[in-house]
Amino acid sequence: MSNAESATNQVTKRDIRSAAIRYMFMACNTFNYENQQAPAVVFGLNKVLRKIHKKDEDYKASLNNHFNYFNTTTWMANLLLGASVAMEQKDGIQSKEAVQAFKTGMMGPLAGVGDTLIWVLYPTIMGSIAGYMGLQGNPTGAIIWLLLNIVFFFFRIKLFDVGHTSGLKLITALGDRLNVFTEAASIMGLTVVGALIPAVVKMNVQLKYQAGEVTLPIQTEILDKIMPALLPAVLTIVVYKLIGSKKIGLTSIIFLIIALALACSYFGILGV
Repeated sequence: MSNAESATNQVTKRDIRSAAIRYMFMACNTFNYENQQAPAVVFGLNKVLRKIHKKDEDYKASLNNHFNYFNTTTWMANLLLGASVAMEQKDGIQSKEAVQAFKTGMMGPLAGVGDTLIWVLYPTIMGSIAGYMGLQGNPTGAIIWLLLNIVFFFFRIKLFDVGHTSGLKLITALGDRLNVFTEAASIMGLTVVGALIPAVVKMNVQLKYQAGEVTLPIQTEILDKIMPALLPAVLTIVVYKLIGSKKIGLTSIIFLIIALALACSYFGILGV
């Protein structure tokens, strides 16, 4: 029996549900601006990963892999994490890159669905009902909202189980095509992350080139003509290279960006 098959047999439904609960309780408590929900992922999965990876070096490598940036709607994360566990059960530490590519590629689309339904639609509807009934002295709406949250708590645990079961079937079906899946997921992940750059990173040059009566805004007439969001893309690449070089810490990079932004704003180079 291979190590992967042995791990599959050793991981129980109780382990899966324990991982789901551990992640759910820590998803927002360990949130940070470096890797966001990643510490909660590691806290949630560390016990089940210990069962999967018997070698200490494999276990450490898996934990380090899950410490990479992760952020999605916490409800939807259970699907991803359950499937990730299934992938590591099937192929062990060899699935490390596939797991990260899968998480990166899917966390954006799932967040789009989860944020809309769970963070916007659900509380808006239930809050309106509970608030309207509460104004009339009727607590029924608030009680129903509370009961629904209890039901959804168990539903979230079930989502982790569904992700695990479906993920294991997916990886088994892929078989030798896992490399193709990994490459496709990597491309999707890069596309998602790249699409976020112009929406998240803002850099607007306020300088204008003037010759006689002609005034030429550098941002709109030069930089945007070359490529929209050119400066945000350049800044992202520079920061990425700095982080990869490990010669400067993330905190130092953040303070450097703040100092640069303040200086450029003061001298009128950058603005809103």
